[in-house]
Amino acid sequence: MKLGLDSRKGAQGNAKHYFDRSKELASKEAGAAKAIEETRKELEGARQQSMAANEKKAGPVMKRKKEWYEKYRWFFTSKNRLVVAGRDAKQNDLLVGKTMADADLFFHADIQGAPATILVGGKMADEQEKKEAAQFAASHSSAWKVGAAAVDVYAVEKGQLSKSAQGGFVGQGGFAITGEREWFRATALGLAIGEKGGIVRCLPSIHPEAPAAKFSIGLGNYEKGQAATAIAKSLRASADEVLLALPSGRFSFKEKK
Repeated sequence: MKLGLDSRKGAQGNAKHYFDRSKELASKEAGAAKAIEETRKELEGARQQSMAANEKKAGPVMKRKKEWYEKYRWFFTSKNRLVVAGRDAKQNDLLVGKTMADADLFFHADIQGAPATILVGGKMADEQEKKEAAQFAASHSSAWKVGAAAVDVYAVEKGQLSKSAQGGFVGQGGFAITGEREWFRATALGLAIGEKGGIVRCLPSIHPEAPAAKFSIGLGNYEKGQAATAIAKSLRASADEVLLALPSGRFSFKEKK
């Protein structure tokens, strides 16, 4: 470092000059650091106040209370009848043993690995509603997982279902069936998925409201997780909600503009 010396001040005068100068610079540095710290605190205080104001303005975030049927697979028919289907063997037993009433109908795809599907008030339902329930039962069966385009589906009343069969007791999730069945032959697999009122909805593709849903869903090459992530992003919904709405298997999905 180079220092300029004043020949008129002598050694002691020059030394004193630079000593005083260093004290002045040190004082300025301390003042600058203090000013920076005070500014930082002011900015942080302003940020906190802004956050508090926004939270107060927005109000508390309330979680939506879910309906009892939302723990199952579900939709409402074109005549506003509830359809619920089990996600596993335990739910199948609960639906039939605890939920199903005499006025309801039980739908089941004619394939190993299919949900118990209940059309609430099904005895009063028209043919279109029954076909919607049948397609929903078919689409959430293992037929989707194995890549079948269609599967037979049948419907029976509650009194035709039993947990006991000739030769023993029927295992969890299964039922012995007696009497005549109402058949829905070669029911095509197909779903539509969208959002309404902040709720992810999965409908059978023959439902009158299906064309208005944002996505049509079919058999394809996408893994379930890939399809759910893409659909959830477009719907601005939770990927978990979409995952729960989809059957097991691989998918194609087409977004409607």
